[in-house]
Amino acid sequence: MSKPGSTSLSRLRYPLAIGAGLLLAAAFPNLNIAGLAWIAPGLMLAAALGGTGKQSFRVGFVAGFAFWLASLYWLLLIPVTGYPILAWVALAAYNAVFQAIWVWLCWKCFPSSSRSSRREEAPSDPAHASRITHQFDQSLLTSAATMQDTTRLSRLRWSLLCAALWVALEMIRCRFLSGFPWSLLGSSQFQMTPLLQISSITGVYGVSFLIVWTSVSLFSAVGMLCSRRGKEADSLNQITLLRPPRHVGGYEVFVPLLAVAIVFATGYYHITHTPETTRSIRLTSIQPSIPQTDIWNPAENDKRFNQLLALTERALSNQTDVLLWPEAALPELNDVSFAAITNLAALHKVWFIFGADDVVLRPGATNNHDVIYFNGAWMLSPRGLITDNYHKRRLVIFGEYIPLVDWLPFIKWFTPITGGFASGTNATQFHLRDLDVRTAPLICFEDCFPHGAREHVNDDTDLMINLTNDGWFGEGAEQWQHLANAVFRAVENGVPLVRSCNNGVTCWVDPQGRIRDPFRDEHGTIYGPGFATFTVPLSPTPHQPTFYNRQGDVFGWACVALASLAVASRTIRRRN
Repeated sequence: MSKPGSTSLSRLRYPLAIGAGLLLAAAFPNLNIAGLAWIAPGLMLAAALGGTGKQSFRVGFVAGFAFWLASLYWLLLIPVTGYPILAWVALAAYNAVFQAIWVWLCWKCFPSSSRSSRREEAPSDPAHASRITHQFDQSLLTSAATMQDTTRLSRLRWSLLCAALWVALEMIRCRFLSGFPWSLLGSSQFQMTPLLQISSITGVYGVSFLIVWTSVSLFSAVGMLCSRRGKEADSLNQITLLRPPRHVGGYEVFVPLLAVAIVFATGYYHITHTPETTRSIRLTSIQPSIPQTDIWNPAENDKRFNQLLALTERALSNQTDVLLWPEAALPELNDVSFAAITNLAALHKVWFIFGADDVVLRPGATNNHDVIYFNGAWMLSPRGLITDNYHKRRLVIFGEYIPLVDWLPFIKWFTPITGGFASGTNATQFHLRDLDVRTAPLICFEDCFPHGAREHVNDDTDLMINLTNDGWFGEGAEQWQHLANAVFRAVENGVPLVRSCNNGVTCWVDPQGRIRDPFRDEHGTIYGPGFATFTVPLSPTPHQPTFYNRQGDVFGWACVALASLAVASRTIRRRN
């Protein structure tokens, strides 16, 4: 135990980890201090410097937990008693495990040397060790020595491996338990348009890789310059700051910064040399801004449907090709509402795409009550005829379905929903025949899945349309975070993305990832009711697909393979 007044650097681990998590949260909306994302991963590793494997895991978890609690605070705005707090904590804890694994694996794979191995031996004089511990944590001294004993090349390889590990864990998070692709690290840079262009090759994971590579390299360089080593002496006064070794310099930082500069330059060139097109389409999106409590209240159905129709009539005073209603805007698709919306489309001669539940008899059903519910998107022709519909394929866990509820019925106590939707099976294209335009419909947070959105876009697809209801979360940061995730889908697939939202952010994103014409209400916010009309340029058909659209997550799976091989190799060497 340290004497009163002595300082053990290990006590700073968890405050530093919390700080790293909060810095990372500040890089995302609504603060949008994107540069902090380039610092936070390295700071997470610094907090675990010199720790054991268990300490590294705990430090990573604390950092991740702080990040997700701060980033997902908008879950507390769901208008349900009790559930939001439980969901907030549980989801934050689940996602924090990925940061914990990352920090643990990074230090597990840190390069070692024979010199550092000798320094890890316990001191022969217990009294001497006790004196050293008064001022410094012994594990920190060991790690400082270990870092100084590594070469520039080994540290460069380590920083690349740390970036690959981060991407590998993001790939897993996007797929495990149906996937939660929210706030991937690269999406914090959604306003850095030149940087985003690499996503057309690597997906959003390429931006995540560059951020982590740079951050870890900065940490490594600073650690080399600032590390202290204790000399074998009887007095603490003989512990001095060593001169940096000759192999310490800007090399390990220069390489990732050069890579980032090249990506920026090529991205800027791509943006400024994009050919113009003469094709375009006009779309009018209605933003009804319906409170979630009204959506859940059947007594409000007639009132809000009439308000929706009145708002739509105002919007259609402008000439448009396509009318959009967001997810959950239509209270119920019944005989009365169906007659109203088909007449609306036929009267104004517009294509009409809207969200509404679909009810289908279960295969082998013996009565009309044995049905399956789908969260659907529908399209009406200018003649008022249904031409296409789409069933949402990726559902919100605990929001649209309850996992394992047939085996663990008590799970439904932890969610406000009483039933669930089934997942669709096909990525449908909506063909607006007289306009010769094909759209790829996406519902809710389907525009957050890199691999999922890619499945909807082929060579004939002109644009993606996302219908979403973000009214669950009031007027928080969720709407902007959702948009930050969605921006990358346009770049990855090389086609525009039009977003029709219940309460923001209604806008469109061009194929270079630039946010266009975000709707603002009369108070200047994105959350109120209204409508917006967009003129969206379209590429010639068929358009030139991006590498990511053709080949998918080649880069992401390469990172998974590299990380797996590195961890396995390190584990085998240590056992031997």
